[in-house]
Amino acid sequence: MVYEKPYQILDECRNPLPMKTSNVAKIDSEYVRNGTVSIFCFVQPHSGRILHAVESTRTAVDWAEKIKYLVDEIGPNSKKIILVMDNLNTHSLASLYKAFPPEEARRIARRLKVHYTPKHGSWLDIAEIGINVMTRECLNRRIPSIDAFKQELKAWNEEYDKDPSPVNWQFVAEDSRIKLKILYPDIAKNRRERDERQAAKPQ
Repeated sequence: MVYEKPYQILDECRNPLPMKTSNVAKIDSEYVRNGTVSIFCFVQPHSGRILHAVESTRTAVDWAEKIKYLVDEIGPNSKKIILVMDNLNTHSLASLYKAFPPEEARRIARRLKVHYTPKHGSWLDIAEIGINVMTRECLNRRIPSIDAFKQELKAWNEEYDKDPSPVNWQFVAEDSRIKLKILYPDIAKNRRERDERQAAKPQ
């Protein structure tokens, strides 16, 4: 499972006042924006292991490089890697051909079986769980630079993966047909419209 999320690099305008007895820490609402980064997050549901990468850009080449790393470094012995992701424009096997020669792109693509979440249904991507855990435990504060961001996230990820929690995914196909009914084709409506068009044509 893979998910990608932008994140702002923020610094303080004024030094926060530390917490004291009977007083919470005080942080000024103003901040300095030092750019953005893109977080790539991979989650192995069976193990709960989280893998991440941080880039200053969000391009097809960035995505393709992470997928190559997944194939060659994380799953070199896997015959097929099932990859679940959303419909972001760079999340396409075509991006591999923008980053690598055709033979290399084809080699990587053949190792993958890709499933896309429905539009407006990216929450079905289990990697969002990884991003949420990462945000809650490490990124829910201001981090002033890209270097500091990478260091903080690396330290958190190493600690987390010492005792990861496997994903207990309970949303099954039968539930999806109820909860995501609006995303499924209305077969009866399609047939009815077809029949009406046929009936309206002159014989």
